[in-house]
Amino acid sequence: MSSKESSGDIFEHETTVLESSLALVKAGEASQDDHQSLTKEYQKLLKTTRRIIKLSDKSEQRLNELSHEAQETNRQLEGLSTQLSKYLSPQIYQSIFSGSKAVARVSSRKKLTVFFSDLCSFTNIVEDLEPEDVAEMLNLYLGTMTEIALKYGATVDKYIGDAVMLFFGDPESKGVKEDAVTCVNMAMEMQHTLAEMRDNWHHYGMQQPLEMRIGIATGFCTVGNFGSDLRLEYTAFGATVNTASRLETSADPGDILMSFDTYSLVCDRVPCEELETLHNLKGMGPVRTFRPISDDIEAASRLSFEIGSSVVNTDIANLSPSELQAAKSALEKASEKVEAHLKEKSAQETLL
Repeated sequence: MSSKESSGDIFEHETTVLESSLALVKAGEASQDDHQSLTKEYQKLLKTTRRIIKLSDKSEQRLNELSHEAQETNRQLEGLSTQLSKYLSPQIYQSIFSGSKAVARVSSRKKLTVFFSDLCSFTNIVEDLEPEDVAEMLNLYLGTMTEIALKYGATVDKYIGDAVMLFFGDPESKGVKEDAVTCVNMAMEMQHTLAEMRDNWHHYGMQQPLEMRIGIATGFCTVGNFGSDLRLEYTAFGATVNTASRLETSADPGDILMSFDTYSLVCDRVPCEELETLHNLKGMGPVRTFRPISDDIEAASRLSFEIGSSVVNTDIANLSPSELQAAKSALEKASEKVEAHLKEKSAQETLL
């Protein structure tokens, strides 16, 4: 709507009054001076009103500009927020942006189940590969493991090269027992998935398969934001974190080691077996260790069969290519001997 149209609509009544005043002057019922005075006042009012309308139009235009700028700023902030979220575990990101967790140096004591994993001899295995191939392979590995972790609801604490630290119990928890069970199930799926990934890694020029060690411990930790006002890190520390880390470094390639506290929470839900007690963990006394037993993982890597009262039980995933070839040759020779002895027994029974 234009200023002219607006002012015309606003002063429709005043215009009628002026027309009536002019008619009275012509009829001799009012003086010319009164009419001119009324006309001047009307013109002043009209001029002021038009100036106000003009300012209003400019203000509306500026408001529209500010609204557009605000929308553009919001789009930029959303994009920046999405990028920043990749540097935080989703649970932490959501709790910060929802306002449920303060961005300050605060911490608390909580019972967590802590997970550490590491690729065995990764540096030595990939030292002859191109850096670009190593980076691509490492990102594929970390990306796949992270997808599994987030599917199970783990809080991703940090990546340290090819090592990963996760925990269950903060900022979200299903209860101490359920957190522990979920963590162990997640670890078994990770090992199973890594076994499937090995088939594709020879494309990078790898001559040895990568194996992952995992350590899991449950107990009270101090968890929260640590650092300075300029740089904070959300993490957990304490004896339980140290235990999980030590168990990981002590685990055999392809294995999962659990502390007794974790075992006691999951043993009625996950088949487990006790392994040797560790006496050489830095800064710790004797530590009982346990491992979960997964049918899928066992079937893929463990060779187990009975011969009379004797039992053969070994994890072939831990054997080198030369050891695997030697085992294959020994089994083939054993098979030939068993077949020959079986034929001899059958012949003897026929004669009888």
